[in-house]
Amino acid sequence: MKVVVTGGSGHIGSYLIPKLIKVGYEVINVTRGQSQPYVHDRAWNKVERVILDREKDEDFAKKIAEMNPDIVVDLINFYVEDTKKMVETLKGTKLSHYLFCSSIWAHGRAELLSADPNCLKEPLDDYGINKFHSEQYLKEQYRINGFPATIIMPGQISGPGWLIINPYGNTNTEVFEKIARGEEIYIPNFGMETLHHVHADDVAQMFFKAIIHRNQALGESFHAVAEDSFTLYGYAKAMYEFFDKKPQIKFLSWEKWCEYIGNEKETEHTYYHIARSGYYTIENAKKLIGYQPKYSTQETVEISIQSYIERNIVSV
Repeated sequence: MKVVVTGGSGHIGSYLIPKLIKVGYEVINVTRGQSQPYVHDRAWNKVERVILDREKDEDFAKKIAEMNPDIVVDLINFYVEDTKKMVETLKGTKLSHYLFCSSIWAHGRAELLSADPNCLKEPLDDYGINKFHSEQYLKEQYRINGFPATIIMPGQISGPGWLIINPYGNTNTEVFEKIARGEEIYIPNFGMETLHHVHADDVAQMFFKAIIHRNQALGESFHAVAEDSFTLYGYAKAMYEFFDKKPQIKFLSWEKWCEYIGNEKETEHTYYHIARSGYYTIENAKKLIGYQPKYSTQETVEISIQSYIERNIVSV
């Protein structure tokens, strides 16, 4: 069977595509550039690479359909209009499964924990709104027209090779430097807001399991996250322990903390992460497609920080 993966050289695809090749799928990696995958594997020698840029090519969906895929894994779809184009173009082809990469950002503020992937959502920003509207559209198309869609919602994707969300809820690496030196840090409020890191390999596992358990996955939404989540306080404390330093954690009100950081872009990034403060259930994924995260939240973060050290992003 032929699988077309959009954005396959990114975080998720780097782990997903070798899994597919190794069980016999023919894979086309649609990428907008010549970037190399984060994970080196001989399986990549069997992957066909096609250069296409969704933002620049009005016929993107048509060209995907012309590849005659059995399965499409759409990892770089950020606008509901692009979802509609893809669905309309793929109707009438031999497509048997369309997997859409949404996000836990389709959820708004947490109300009842743990959050169900199929619950009503009230997203907070344009990114989340577009993901949610795509989810709604795909659910409708599955229900009314039988369009074979599955929705997967990753948490904060992490792992070696890229920037991860820090204990402040943004991607500035300076806080890890401070912790590594045993210095004092301030986190917002009482540090009880939550982050839900997930290793990219586990997100890839979710897509892979949904593909091989197609009948159970059709029409469903799944959270691709670890079993557990970190509070900001717990995350900061774990990082002090990782660097073998005594925790030096203080707290500031949101307004005072924003003054302490002094960077509007970073505080806005933090706001949209901690305003959700979700804990996202994976029970339906376990039951229906056999998903079982390989990495805990703490293991994922520690692997990522070790990569920071190896890449000289953080000095020890």
